[in-house]
Amino acid sequence: MKVVYPREQWCVACNLCEVACKTEHSKTKDPLKSYLMEKPRPLSKTKVEYRSPVSISIMCRHCAEAECVEACKNGTLTRNGKTGRIELNQDKCLGCWMCIMACPYGAISQFTKDDRAVANKCDLCPDREIPACVTVCPNRALVFEDRG
Repeated sequence: MKVVYPREQWCVACNLCEVACKTEHSKTKDPLKSYLMEKPRPLSKTKVEYRSPVSISIMCRHCAEAECVEACKNGTLTRNGKTGRIELNQDKCLGCWMCIMACPYGAISQFTKDDRAVANKCDLCPDREIPACVTVCPNRALVFEDRG
């Protein structure tokens, strides 16, 4: 299965992957309109971590042996049998954060939705052939490939 892999040696912490992710998951699909007009503002499903001199974009790897799915006891996180992707149903999320603790990549974050805390993670842009973050990365620090 193809997933997004970071190449930290090429990342310059430009954060364009975060902007592309927010835009892709917005209602308007426009970076300015989504930031200025949408309430709530769309959230990025990836995050750039910077620890000088290295920076890296962190996102879900949709692991074959997904510890987050095992840790999630109420079915918020599941594997799609057709695509193999790990999917998150925010409506089911109880905010227990077991998935956050279980993820070896630190790829699951939390945010507040409708006055309750829920999990957030990369969905590989299901409506696109190549995820938005990979498309916009100027240094090719993100690659979309199957590494088996």
